Amino acid sequence: QVQLVESGGGLVQPGGSLRLSCAASGRIFTINAIGWYRQAPGKERELVAIVRSGGNTNYADSVKGRFTISRDNLKNTVSLQMNSLKPEDTAVYYCYSEIDFWGVKGYWGQGTQVTVSS
Repeated sequence: QVQLVESGGGLVQPGGSLRLSCAASGRIFTINAIGWYRQAPGKERELVAIVRSGGNTNYADSVKGRFTISRDNLKNTVSLQMNSLKPEDTAVYYCYSEIDFWGVKGYWGQGTQVTVSS
């Protein structure tokens, strides 16, 4: 099995910064993609940022220029640096990864709350 363990959520004022981290462990041959989704109350889960094995990244339009995703292939970790946070960034943030171990499968972390409020 695979475990994704997130850390770094919390309460921050508008304009502030937070850094989320996620570590993947378990039965892993290759991490094809790893990144972050978020879900706000009453809304569907949406992609925030993801980085693929070739290094390509995708960001939601709403976070471009404010959030930066980075991946450490040796440690099987991914981080999300979030700057200039807005109240609308408030959500539960989930780490997601597509992992190849005798076949590709998607895995989710347990989620970490990010609240942007004054």
